[in-house]
Amino acid sequence: MEGHSLAWRHDVDAADRVRIRDLVASTGVFSEEEADIAVELVEERLSRGAAGGYEFLLVEVAGRLAGYTCFGRIPGTVSSFDLYWIVVAPEWQRTGIGVSLLAETESSCAASGASRMYADTSSLPRYEAARRFYEANGYRREAFLPDFYRPGDGKVIYAKDLPGGCGCGKSS
Repeated sequence: MEGHSLAWRHDVDAADRVRIRDLVASTGVFSEEEADIAVELVEERLSRGAAGGYEFLLVEVAGRLAGYTCFGRIPGTVSSFDLYWIVVAPEWQRTGIGVSLLAETESSCAASGASRMYADTSSLPRYEAARRFYEANGYRREAFLPDFYRPGDGKVIYAKDLPGGCGCGKSS
């Protein structure tokens, strides 16, 4: 990141459909179906605004999308938020952008009343880096649902209490 100016924004525009799809595909981790879902969330935000329940934080370097998050309050909860997506372009991975992106997202959620963030990911080996990333950034593994996505592909659920949150239900 050194020597590069980061530009942050919360608003998505129509061009972000392609930019986010390209970013997700560039990682080589996500399936085409997952890329479609990422675009659907952008479209939901564009068509319904905040009422759709999906918030975004995008970070750009020299006008190029370097990473983004999609997150929102979990319906039916008082102060729990879901981190639906965090993706960093391969050339910007391991530079600190992901950590900054996650911290900015958590701050945004906390400012909106979040006391806890949840994130989930696949148990497949290709998602090992994501699991290490969450754990290195203070997320606790709260649950494992075997064969959730398909046989042999379970869902790993992480949680993190946010500063200033109530910590209700905190695991010891």
